[in-house]
Amino acid sequence: MTSRSRTTTDDLYTRTAEDASRAVIASYSTSFGLAVRLLGARNRHHIRNIYALVRIADEIVDGLALEAGLDEAEQQEMLGGFVAATHAALSSGISDNLVIHAFARTARAADIGAELIDPFFASMRADLDRADTGSDLGTEEGQTSPVRGFDAKEHAEYVFGSAEVVGLMCLKVFLIDLDRTPAEVARLEYGARQLGAAFQNVNFLRDLADDDQRLGRSYLTPGHRLTEAEKAEWVNTIRQQLAAAQDAITGLPKDARTAVRCACALFTALTDRIATTPVAELYRQRVRVPNAVKARLTAHALMTAAREGRK
Repeated sequence: MTSRSRTTTDDLYTRTAEDASRAVIASYSTSFGLAVRLLGARNRHHIRNIYALVRIADEIVDGLALEAGLDEAEQQEMLGGFVAATHAALSSGISDNLVIHAFARTARAADIGAELIDPFFASMRADLDRADTGSDLGTEEGQTSPVRGFDAKEHAEYVFGSAEVVGLMCLKVFLIDLDRTPAEVARLEYGARQLGAAFQNVNFLRDLADDDQRLGRSYLTPGHRLTEAEKAEWVNTIRQQLAAAQDAITGLPKDARTAVRCACALFTALTDRIATTPVAELYRQRVRVPNAVKARLTAHALMTAAREGRK
């Protein structure tokens, strides 16, 4: 086999892997998928590749394995196999798993290493490790298992691994082949972590019903149902996190600003809707941002980018 044919085979396989990542984001996230489409061409496929990997890992621990009839040990084995395959792909640059292959190509291009990947998988393991550590509060109406809560320290550790490091991975993609001073990088890293934390905390509020009833998890409290006062505190925290993230946007390269600004706007709109939704309602159904509102916010982000481009 010639070098040219090997390169052609590799290119075809990698394009197919990236198509798989594109399909994952299209199926699982309309809001994030909308924002990603606003990225520059050099970033877009890399961010999709990151999202697909973390989405699949999240699905493994959020019921995919359980609903297939796997017991706790088998669920742990499934996640462990996914983790091992990811590390192997980072080393070799290839994988027979399309999503892992695409992520490995992105990770190698952006210098995403174990310092970000391992905390992510640690948070995924935490969801399985806590499977038999529910509170003694009992099963409330609609739940399939007792509530398993997170205290403040556990919450911070979980959010760092499950979301903040993902923001840092995306930032590494945005800065590929670009020079930034250490101070500039530190500012951007802080913004990326705050944005990741905000997204995760918004999702915790949005998904109260599913987390409580199907998964028996309480990410925002140490094992009891959220109160109105606690919800208000979390909304305030999220707004502070989003504000910190927005402060860092101007330091991003131009081909990333519009997408990040749009994502901030979409999650701000979601936060505003959650703020006016009673907790009892959040425990019954998921809050959504209407498509018309998403379209308006996207248009505003594009207009802001156009104004910046004229300066």
